[in-house]
Parts: sequence; structure tokens; C-alpha cells
Amino acid sequence: MILNVDSDDKINIRLDSFIKNNSDLSRTYIASLIDEGYVTVNDIIVEKSSYKTKLNDVINVTEKEIEVLDIIPENLPLDIVYEDNDILILNKKRGMVVHPSNGHESGTLVNAIMYHCKDKLSSINGVIRPGIVHRIDKDTSGILCICKNDEAHKNIAEQFKEHSNTRKYLAIVKGEITKDSGEINKPIGRDKRNRLRMAVDKDGKEAITKWKVLKRFNGYTYIECELLTGRTHQIRVHMKDMGYPLLGDILYGKVDRSFKELEGQILHAYYLELNHPRTNERMVFKSDLPEYFCKILNKLEGNNE
Repeated sequence: MILNVDSDDKINIRLDSFIKNNSDLSRTYIASLIDEGYVTVNDIIVEKSSYKTKLNDVINVTEKEIEVLDIIPENLPLDIVYEDNDILILNKKRGMVVHPSNGHESGTLVNAIMYHCKDKLSSINGVIRPGIVHRIDKDTSGILCICKNDEAHKNIAEQFKEHSNTRKYLAIVKGEITKDSGEINKPIGRDKRNRLRMAVDKDGKEAITKWKVLKRFNGYTYIECELLTGRTHQIRVHMKDMGYPLLGDILYGKVDRSFKELEGQILHAYYLELNHPRTNERMVFKSDLPEYFCKILNKLEGNNE
């Protein structure tokens, strides 16, 4: 893949960011390509992601040959919402990690879809995330799209990039939101004080979340959020910044004494609307509220009485 720095608005950008902004490759995969000498600038290998682009630079990105996965396919239960030769729509359960990492080498969604799909998964995001176009956090439940070939992956990734799809989440936040609806338009970047977290940062990437109140409880609010961009932890960061952290989210909030048993944020990806990558048919997928979410709502309803 050849990328040209041919205008002033393309200069002085980090090499990894420039490649990310002009391709469908993941940031992690790009970093590995740079580290391992697969990227040249003006025919010279550049092994630093922090290299800043200059006018007339010619960047050559050579992708690695598809590796044989060391990840072991596992026969794990999958809640399949829809499946054809191009895409697989799943309802991910809460607590399931999407792709393998240190400490999570097995039992992940990738282990499960490798067993289910065999060798029919896109390879664009590298060997660790076959078929994965977007992901949701371990403790977030709900709808996830998996691509079975590279053509479908590129098409769906472009829809995510252009925000031509629709993604809606349901959440419970701490505090009673007084307004009925609103939009948060604040950039998000890595938290400079805690590398595990993201934060609202004027130097971060554009992030827009629309929200509306579904119901208010005593000290809590049940809301719907629509993502107009797709930043890491976007809803969690925006709601914390607004002063209403997600219930159960100890990374961005505190342990709630009324719900000490919770392990992670109460957030459910319940709605995904996109164009089919082959037929261009507009498709809508929905996920019912899982049992854990309903129990919390029932408890809040009881506290309201």
C-alpha cells in the first residue's frame, strides 16, 4: 500500500496515525508493522511510530503474510442473531473477552468464532483479531458484527469510518439527569495520568455521543446512547465527563455501595443498523436486554416505590 503526503494538511502527523487515518488497518497492527520494518518512508525503513510526516513523503506499507494462528478454536456457545456467507451478527454475553491477550489466551470470542467459522474469517486485522471489525468491552454485552472475508470487512469498516451505520446502547448511570436529551461533542484521547483510561482531551480525536433519558430512578438514570463516532470507552468517558458515570464502572467511577456485587459497567449494545456489504440492503439487528440488566432495573423500580 502506497500513501502519499501530497498536501499541507497531511504533514506533521505521526506515522502510525497517518497510516491509521488512510487505511482499514488497526492501530496495534500498524505499530507491529512499523516495529518490524514493514514500513518505509522514501524507501528508507522507519521503525518509529512517532516519525512526523513531511511534504512529498512516499510511505510504503507492506502487510505481513497471513500467519497460521496459534489461537486454538474452542467449541464455545455463541448467541447468533444472523449469519450468511459474508457476515456473522452475534449477541455477546457480558464477561466475555473479544480477542486473546495476555491473561486471556482462551475462552475469548475469537476462539469461539474460529471454531464456528473454520477458515472463513477476514484477515485484515491480523492474526489475533480475525473477522473483528469493531469490538465491545469485556463487561459490555450486546450486538457485534464479524466479517467472514476481506471484502466484507473493508465495506463494513468504511461504514464505521463514515458513520453511515447506526449503533445504539442502553446504560444505567449514577445520578438523576435533569435534561431529557442532549449531545456530547468532546474529543477523546489517552488519559495522561492513567494509561488504562481514556479521557476528554482537546488534542484527542473527535468523539460525539447523543443521549436521551428513558427513565429516572432515585439516584440513577436509565439512558439510551447513540454513537456518532467510535472511540475507545466513548460512552463511559463522555458520561463521566458529564458528571454521570456508568453504574458499575470502577475504572471511571467508584464502587456503588448499593450494587457492590457488580463487576463492570452496565452497558448493552442493543441496536445495530448497517448496509449489507454485498447486497447493500439496509439491515437492522436488535438485542433484548440481558437478565443481569433487567435485574438491576427491577431493583431500581423497587427502590422507586
